[in-house]
Amino acid sequence: MPLSFYIHIPYCVKRCGYCDFNTYTPGELKEGSDIAQVSNGYIDLLIQEAKVARLEVKTAEPIPTIFFGGGTPTLMEPADLGRVLKSLEADFGFAKDIEITIEANPDTVSKEKLAALREVGINRISFGMQSAAPHVLAVLDRTHNPENVVKATAWAREVGFDQVSVDLIYGTPGESAADWEATIDSALALLINHISAYALIVESGTKLAAQVKRGEIIIPDDDQTADKYLLADEKFSKAGFSWYELSNWAKPGGECRHNIAYWEGANWWGLGPGAHSHTDGKRFWNVKHPNAYRGRLELSQSPVMESEVLKPDEKESERIMLQIRMPDGIEKNSLSDPSLLRLESFLTGGQISQKDWEQGRISLTLSGRLMADRIVREILM
Repeated sequence: MPLSFYIHIPYCVKRCGYCDFNTYTPGELKEGSDIAQVSNGYIDLLIQEAKVARLEVKTAEPIPTIFFGGGTPTLMEPADLGRVLKSLEADFGFAKDIEITIEANPDTVSKEKLAALREVGINRISFGMQSAAPHVLAVLDRTHNPENVVKATAWAREVGFDQVSVDLIYGTPGESAADWEATIDSALALLINHISAYALIVESGTKLAAQVKRGEIIIPDDDQTADKYLLADEKFSKAGFSWYELSNWAKPGGECRHNIAYWEGANWWGLGPGAHSHTDGKRFWNVKHPNAYRGRLELSQSPVMESEVLKPDEKESERIMLQIRMPDGIEKNSLSDPSLLRLESFLTGGQISQKDWEQGRISLTLSGRLMADRIVREILM
């Protein structure tokens, strides 16, 4: 089985109020420092860890997908990201149709920087748009200029990116139905072929969670959030985007193959602090803090903090949870009779496709997508 790579860039200029990702501002890592100072030598550490992957994973197949995530990967110099890619290509080889994605904050790129990213081999880019409404971005504590999303996506196309995506968030407190529709329309006006749209989750420990706890912000009810999902799916579909996972829509050929590899249980190695990996049923993850990660590798120690070997029932639960989120769903004959019996109410209720059921598959209808988690719980009872 081939090995994909996730490469974590744990740096941000500012932490957004809703974010609980493993990312840090320069001042959080070293008082009075900047991005260049805290990231000095980081690329060498990633390359060092990748050499370990080459020793441990016995595959002769070339890398099919790579994903630079964060944090804000576009804070790094393209030439430095290119060094990681050259090392991986030398050690593993690249598939002819390799997909190499980078996440981008629209305020951190210029046309020249995008051209440099394309030159080092990155061929897919995903911009964090979130919303077109300034007051919604303010609640999320996002500081990017919405106008820069328009510029950045156009520049990306101009310099040769054929695969361009935007990330949206719906269900933000204070976001009206009209705000969300305007955001959808703004996204569809861009030169993109992929959209990810996620309902806002208030994660404990974030600035937003504290505001909610103090009563400063009121979370919208589930019905409002569901209505926004339905509106998004309707408008995306009319514009030629098809859903290929609950929160992801693409025009033909625009699907993110790296994410599909995750959902289908492929092997991947995560490079960087806090990065997770999965190889042949074994999961492991690195120490979380960048300073701890650096310290271990500088001592030639493994950055892995913990690992686990998945039991057969755990593998099966994970397969169901992930594949039910995709249009093809799961095969009926892979489930027990009691599980199938519990699903009959969803079949009669219209949440599971009658046509696919008769053809031996369990797939979700539009209304079923709204209660995917509940359906999974019924299967796994």
